[in-house]
This record gives sequence, structure tokens and C-alpha cells, in this order.
Amino acid sequence: MVMENYEEFTEEQLKILERYVTNTGNHIFALRNLPEVIKGALFSRYSRSGLGLRSLLLKEFIINDAESGFTGIAGARDEVQEGESEQFEAIKKAQNFYDRILDGYGDDSIGELGGAHIAVENVSMLAAKILEDARIGGSPLEKSTRYIYFDQKVNGEYLFYREPVLMTSAYRRTYIDTCNMLFETYSKLIPPLTAVIEERMPCGPETSKTAYRAALRAKVLDCLRGLLPAGTLTNMGIYGNGRFFESLIHKLHTNNLAEIQDIGKEMYTELAKVIPSFIRRSDRLHRTHQKYSGFSERMEQALGSITELHTQFSQKTDIPGVSLLDSDPEAVIKVAAALLFERSEKGLQDLRQYCRNLSQEEVESILDAACNAREDRRQKSPRALEHANFTFEILTDFGVYRDLHRHRLLTQERQRLTCDYGYYVPPEIVGTEMESVYTNAMNQAKEVFDTIAKELPEEAQYVVPMAFNIRWYMHLNLRALQWMCELRSSPAGHPTYRYIAQEMAKQVSNLYPEFERFFAFVDYEGYDLGRMEQEQRKVDKQKLTV
Repeated sequence: MVMENYEEFTEEQLKILERYVTNTGNHIFALRNLPEVIKGALFSRYSRSGLGLRSLLLKEFIINDAESGFTGIAGARDEVQEGESEQFEAIKKAQNFYDRILDGYGDDSIGELGGAHIAVENVSMLAAKILEDARIGGSPLEKSTRYIYFDQKVNGEYLFYREPVLMTSAYRRTYIDTCNMLFETYSKLIPPLTAVIEERMPCGPETSKTAYRAALRAKVLDCLRGLLPAGTLTNMGIYGNGRFFESLIHKLHTNNLAEIQDIGKEMYTELAKVIPSFIRRSDRLHRTHQKYSGFSERMEQALGSITELHTQFSQKTDIPGVSLLDSDPEAVIKVAAALLFERSEKGLQDLRQYCRNLSQEEVESILDAACNAREDRRQKSPRALEHANFTFEILTDFGVYRDLHRHRLLTQERQRLTCDYGYYVPPEIVGTEMESVYTNAMNQAKEVFDTIAKELPEEAQYVVPMAFNIRWYMHLNLRALQWMCELRSSPAGHPTYRYIAQEMAKQVSNLYPEFERFFAFVDYEGYDLGRMEQEQRKVDKQKLTV
């Protein structure tokens, strides 16, 4: 039963409130028609007030209009705003009021009470990864390389980032020519590869031609995306809360790459128009950012020096693939004990000791109770699985890294993008005339990278094709691993990251057979046109809606 509202409002007040809340009659309601700065400040003040949110909105924001600038910022439903610039000016005018509330009624977590959507267009794929490194509080969405052809030209030029340091260096012409060569090779191979795959995997009589064409295109572009250099321009949409954006902009300002610094400046400028109070401390001149910048510089110098000192040994593992490096010998016991904890009255340590004395069959019966009811991968396992942790080291192509990197609720770090670890050749072109065209392009790109990297190792990353391998690690718990492996092994996924997901599940299951039951929806099959089933379902749904 939904409780009735205990607050009383006049008819006039109710009329006002109806503009800004979804209902005025019970104790659960949503806010609407309010800018982020007002919502954030309202919730911030809410935590220190005995008033209900609607009463607080009326008393401290609407009635207190002279100080809060509420009318100018929020406007009224029956009033026509003259434009966004007027609202922005109203926010600036009332800035001290909102800054005082946000500073005075909470800690950094108050920054999570307001958010914004921002589009970041025509940035390099390398920059996109740096933006996506910020894991908590933000949700990025990036232009896909499997649904969109990247061989278009604008004003006669392929779309890749003209890095300013490279553009003023002796490598300008070499960099541009190499990127053009990679795009031309990508474009050149699309028709013959499409024909080869179409011949090997023809459209069946019961398959929709629309679904087949979409699956075929995805297959072709999946194969050829490795030719695209890391400087290829892409678009991103990001939603995040204020705390996320403040932290991200701090990091962008202190990055060594000019592109990343420029993105930081422009992102700050645009977000300051919609959530200024939440990101103000990331202004390059703000004392908080100045302290962050100093800390970042000192730490980078110290870690750079100490790393150089301790990494002169010759041993180096360069075999592509995935390796399980670390795990906990008591992982099974810890998960079993944690599964019992919530519904018992026993301490976690006591439950662990108890589970140590159980038989294998008894422990497995506890694990079965947590997974036997699952019917598909979207039904998530209990948090108890987070008591088992694993560290994997992965060496595979940058394209695969781009896909797996987006799993944010885990710990991962990558090394600089290079051409030192070899590259991926799609099996679909092996043994065809296309193979030599593809490998020649890769080898030319490596020669150019090696030349530029001697002087400009960070800027040289832009010329590296996505097929080249990169080394990174993932540290994650069993629950996150279950989600990632079941999702990324699905038939529609890219075959290379499907392999990585399958291998991770296999390696954990081999080491802990008791955990294999948690990977019930990992798909170990291989597929010729992995997108086919999904595209066919899309067509069938469209038919039903007609």
C-alpha cells in the first residue's frame, strides 16, 4: 500500500508543484522540469532538513527566488523561455547560492545528485579509450565499427585525427600517408571479402535477406576493422553524474596528449553551461585542480623512474591469449560461506570455518542453491560470488581490447599501444589474395610506428592499426566474470573476444570445477555469421508490429 502524503499544501502551491513533481498526493514521486543544478542542490539540502522534498522545494527554492534564481533557471510551464542563454545567465547569477548549498550540505558524493548528457564527436579511438577509463558514475556509448563503414571521406579526406605534434614534426607526411594507406586498404578489401563470405555462407531460403545482409556486413567489418588506425575518428555519447565528470576532467587536463587536453577544456566549457556547480573544481585554475595536477605530475615522475629502474630484465612473454595469473585457494569456501551469511545469524568467519569442515558434496549443494534457479544470463547471481577474485593477463588485438574494456566494474590497466606484439589476421582472408594486401599494410604501418616511436612514443600510438596486439590485465570477481563471459560469448559477438570470454570461463572452471555451474550460459560454440540470429529476430519483430 502506498502511504498518503502527510504534508498539506494550498491549492496555489499544488498548482506550482504539479509543474515539478509527478504527483502531489503520495510519498513516492519523481522530479521533472528542473535543471540538474536545482535537483542536485535540492537533494543536498534534503539530507539535512526535516521537511519533505516538495515543502523544501517550495520554501527554499521557489519562495526564495531572489536568492536561488529559481524562476530564471527553471522557468514555468506556461512561460516561454527566450533561450538557453538566458537560463545559463540565470544559473551564473545564482551560482553562489548553489555552490554554498553543495559545499555546505554534503561531501563529494553530492556531486552524484546531478548529471548531464554530453556528445563527444570526431575524437580518435585512442581518446575514446581514455574517456572510457573513468569507470564509476558514467555510461559511455561509442560508435560501432561493425555496423558503420569507416571509409567515408569528408572534403576529400579520410576521417582520422591529425595529431598537432605530429603535424608540426618531420613525420607529418609519413603519418598522413600511412593512415590514408590503411583506410584505402580497408575500403579496397570490403567488396572482395563480402563476395568471399557470401559464397562460403550463402543466404538460406528461410532467412530474411534483410537479416542476412546485416549479418554479412557485420562479419565483413569485424574482419577488416583491424586495418583502422587508432587515430580513426569516432563519436561518443556519455551520460554521467557531476562527480564522474569532475574526476574525468581532472584526468583529461593532466594527460600528456594534446588531443586529450583539448577534450578536457572543451568538455569543461560545455558542462559548465548545464552543471556548473558540480564541475567547478575541475577548472584548470581552481585550487582543487591545481593540487590534483601537482599530485599527478609528482606521481607520474616517481612511478616512471622506479619502473625504468626495475624493468631492465630480459624475460618477456609475448604469446597472444589470456592467462589466469592469480586466484584464492579458499575461493570456493568463501563463496559458500557468503551464500549462507545473509539468511543466517552466524558470523562470516564462523561460517567459513564451518564450510571448511563440510564434504565436497555439501559445499556443492550450497553453490547449487545459488544457481539452479537461473534461466538465462540476465538473471544475476548473488553478491556472495564477489568473494572469489581472479587476475587475468591478456595479450590480444586492440579491437578486442576496445570491446572488453567497457566492462567498468572491475580493475584493469593497459600498456601503451605499440606494434611490438604482432597482429591479428582474420581467418576469413587467410589463403586468399587479400591476405598479402592485409599483411603488407600491417607491416608498412609497423615500420612507420617504429620510426616515429623513437622520438614520439605517445603520439606514435595514433598510427597503430587496431589489429596489433596490446597487453592488459583484468582483476575481477566471480560475479563480474560470470556476467562478462556469458555476455561476450554470445553468438552475436566478435569471434576474437568470444574466444577470450570462453577461455576465461574455461580456465576458472578448470581450476575450480565447483564454479563451472556459474558459467551455465557461456556459449562455447563457433558461428559463421554470428549476427544472423539476432538480425532475424529484429526482422521478425518488425513484421509483428506492421
